[in-house]
Amino acid sequence: KSLKNSVAPDDICRDYGADTLRVYEMSMGPLDQSRPWATKDVVGAQRFLQRAWRLVVDEESGAVRVTDAQPTEDDLRALHKAIAGVRDDYANLRTNTAGAKLIELTNHLTKAYPAGAPRAVVEPLVVMLAPLAPHIADELWERLGHGESLAHGPFPVADEQWLAQDSIEIPIQVKGKVRSRITVAVDADEETVRAAALADEKIVALLDGEPRKVIVVPGRMVNVVP
Repeated sequence: KSLKNSVAPDDICRDYGADTLRVYEMSMGPLDQSRPWATKDVVGAQRFLQRAWRLVVDEESGAVRVTDAQPTEDDLRALHKAIAGVRDDYANLRTNTAGAKLIELTNHLTKAYPAGAPRAVVEPLVVMLAPLAPHIADELWERLGHGESLAHGPFPVADEQWLAQDSIEIPIQVKGKVRSRITVAVDADEETVRAAALADEKIVALLDGEPRKVIVVPGRMVNVVP
């Protein structure tokens, strides 16, 4: 205030909406740490909420665009991973990482379903969004056909069967730099990981015959020494 460069919350609410202000402030970082304000970054929170809105509402017609299609296994893994993480983040007041997980789920659905995502995945997302953006979440909830407010829950519960990973992505380093990535089964042994790394087209192109050494760090990385 002494430098006369303060930003009035009323101005942000007027230009971007109260929910955008809430999402931005709670996504800036841990609540117990000071954080620099950057008005230009408020747009990022606004765009996230716009993507979430478009998952439910068609911008041109105003019609609800969710479908009754069954979610894919990838959808269910993404959903229940988000539910487990967001529940834990909210319980421990980590609103910034909760927001990041909701953005990740929203981006997944936006990319996978340009014509309308399954209701079974969209509705839990809207419920999880409510603590950060209560006004938009309540509006979306009503448009989805629900009469009661989201203020009293219930909050989604993760299904453990969708939290177990079948495969993992492992980076491959050559001369200390990541040159490619491979996807292998979680329980793949070192020999299998080694063989997959050396069969990767990008790695083959970088090698002149057999490498001198291949170091496999289980579940973490593969280091190839030409």
